This record gives sequence, structure tokens and C-alpha cells, in this order.
Amino acid sequence: MLAYDKEHILHPYAPSIPSMDMQFVKSASGVYLELEDGRKIIDGMSSWWSVIHGYNVPELNAAASEQLSKMSHVMFGGLTHEPAIKLAKTLLEITDESLEHIFFSDSGSVSVEVALKMAYQYWNSQGNKQKNKILAFSKGYHGDTFGAMSVCDPVTGMHSAFEGILHKNIFADAPSPAFNDEWDEKHIEDFKSKLEHYHTEIAAVILEPIVQGAGGMRIYSPSLLTSVRTLCDKYDILLILDEVATGFGRTGKLFAYEHAEVTPDILCVGKALTGGYLSMAATLTSKKVMQGVEANGNVLMHGPTFMANPLACAIANASLELLLKSPWQERVEGIESQLKNELQKCEELDIVKEIRVLGAIGVIELNADVDLAWMTEKFIAHGIWVRPFLNLVYIMPPYIISKEELSTLTGALYEVVKEFGAI
Repeated sequence: MLAYDKEHILHPYAPSIPSMDMQFVKSASGVYLELEDGRKIIDGMSSWWSVIHGYNVPELNAAASEQLSKMSHVMFGGLTHEPAIKLAKTLLEITDESLEHIFFSDSGSVSVEVALKMAYQYWNSQGNKQKNKILAFSKGYHGDTFGAMSVCDPVTGMHSAFEGILHKNIFADAPSPAFNDEWDEKHIEDFKSKLEHYHTEIAAVILEPIVQGAGGMRIYSPSLLTSVRTLCDKYDILLILDEVATGFGRTGKLFAYEHAEVTPDILCVGKALTGGYLSMAATLTSKKVMQGVEANGNVLMHGPTFMANPLACAIANASLELLLKSPWQERVEGIESQLKNELQKCEELDIVKEIRVLGAIGVIELNADVDLAWMTEKFIAHGIWVRPFLNLVYIMPPYIISKEELSTLTGALYEVVKEFGAI
């Protein structure tokens, strides 16, 4: 099976003939992945932010089984169902009160596409066709579909191969300073300048609140987000917050924008929405935005086949219920405290440039790019699964991880990074 995979199956950001062997996972439970040879390794990645409750969760399994006995899917055009209505109600209740409408889609990237369409149509429907650009930030990442790619970092991002066919947007300097650093208005000067100069062309601003993910795992000051909201209000620009990665408790707040106490005009969520069971996302927006989109008889022009899939909605409902009833804040605070304490010793290593921690996110930035194949093998030998990229070794474990399991993760990170620095 591994030989067939290697010959025929494409994997994320990898050549068709992989330069490293795949690891065959035969089952997963709690925070552990069981490999084909019987070894169990701790997943430090929550399968890219999504598996917040761990694997093989009884409550989510039961929700899936119950929904399967009713219907796994039904089209959302002209039809509706209880799981979607219940999920919409919960999401609108736990997000800012200004958000009153919700659009379900099947991935985080598509939720960003829908947000961009909302922003463009908001102005076009009202006769303002000049506002057709998005102001985004360098080092940002918003997904791999074409609209989403057009608002990712155009220089250091992963999509330079498509530069010639992407919509041309406007980019401001990457967010700064760091989360707890002193705020100075100079940190917003470039963004402010771009907004002043191009505001008649800008439909919306998009950014990942507080934590930039795949663009570099950068954690920045809430004061910047506050200033961005103020400037968007000044120039009557919509603000899109992409919380696909940061939503549902990962940063220590239920949603990262709460660190700055701001209100988005459009909010994107995904990844952890179903606890990692199925691909699903949502785009939430205000009545003001929807009234603008629908001006002069228009409607939002999007409609995925698997929109509001009942099975995904049912599992998402169970996942949110499990999260909100759990001591998730206490758990995330505990993870944050432990990460700060146990990753601190990495700072003594010459290969380490910086340690960053927020909520259940721990980042070790190195002074050199990692050797992915070498590090993967070493991590597995230490009993953990971590997927570094560029010069970043980072973890975002499931919230249910025990102190002992987290210490296994952090201890292995230290040992492998130390060995890598000695090569």
C-alpha cells in the first residue's frame, strides 16, 4: 500500500515522487497516532489545528452514527435541516452580536472565497465597481484556492507560481510588534499609508487576528488589530477576520479577535469546527453587509454542493457542545504555562532564534531551515509527530493532552533541535 501511495497519490506541497517516506497510520485515539508497525506517537499538530478534542472521541462518534441513521447528505438549495439550523444558532450566539448571517461551506479556503465575494458584491451591488481590491498583510496565509491565494503573501508565500494569473491586491507590512511588546503608532504606518492612498479602490481588509499561521507562525500585538478596526471604520472599509486556524479556543480566547475586543464585518471559521472529523467551514457576517450584497435585487453568488452537509453539521454541533461544556480555558491556560516553562530552555541553543507561545501554540524559530526528512525520523524515534516547515518547529496539541504527554512533546523538541544544531 505504501508503494502504491508513493507512486500514485499526491500529498500537500510535495513532489509526485516524494523525497521522504510516508508514515502509515492505522488508527488514532486520544492524542496518539498508531503506526502500522504498532508504535504509538503523540500528535503535536492536532492534524493541522483541527483535532482539538483528540481522536476517536465517543461523543463525536455517537453524533456521526446517529446522523448517519437519518441522512448523511441532502442538498441545501430549497431544503434545510435541523443540524444546520442548530449549528447556525450556536455559532451566531458565541460570536459577536453584530454577526447575524451565516454561510456554510466545505473548507476554510472556501470560507475565505465566500468572504471575498461578500466584500466585492457589497460594493458592486450598490454601484461602486471601483472597490475591487483587498488590502492584506505580508506574511499572511488564507488558503490555496485562487481568491484566497490572491490575498496570501505574494513574495514569501507558497503561491508565487500563480502570480501571473492572480487578482492583484494591495499588501501592507507584516503585523508587529510581538504580542506583549509596547505599542507604537509607527507599527501601523505602512498599513495606514496604503489605506489612505488606495481606500477608494479597497473593498475590504483581510487578516489573521493575532496569529499568522502558515506564513510564519507569527504572534503580534492586539493593539495592531484595534488600530486596523479604527482605520477601517474611518475609511468605511469592511474588515474580514480569518479565524480558520485560530478559532475555538486555540489562542486562549474562544476567538482570537477577542484579545483586541474588536468586531469583524465578516468572520471565517473552519478547521476545529468539527473537531477534525469532517471538512467544514463557515463565513459569518452582519446584516449591514448582507443588505449591501443584496442591494438592487442581487444575491450572494455562491453555492457548494456539500453546503451545510448534515453529517458535518451534526458532528460540529457535538464538537461545539463538548468544547463549551469542557474546562477548555483552564486546559489551554495550562498548556500555555507549560509550553512557556518547558520550551524556555531551547533559548540557550545557538540554533534557536526565538521562542513564541500563545494559548495552545508553541513555536521554536530556528536560525536555519529544517531538514524535514531528518527531523521527522528523529521526532518519531522520540515518540511524537511534529511537522516543521521552513525554519519553524511548532506544535498545537489537542486540548486534552496531559501534562506528562505535553512534557514528552516539549522534551523531544528540545533534544531534536539540539541535535539538529550540532550537525
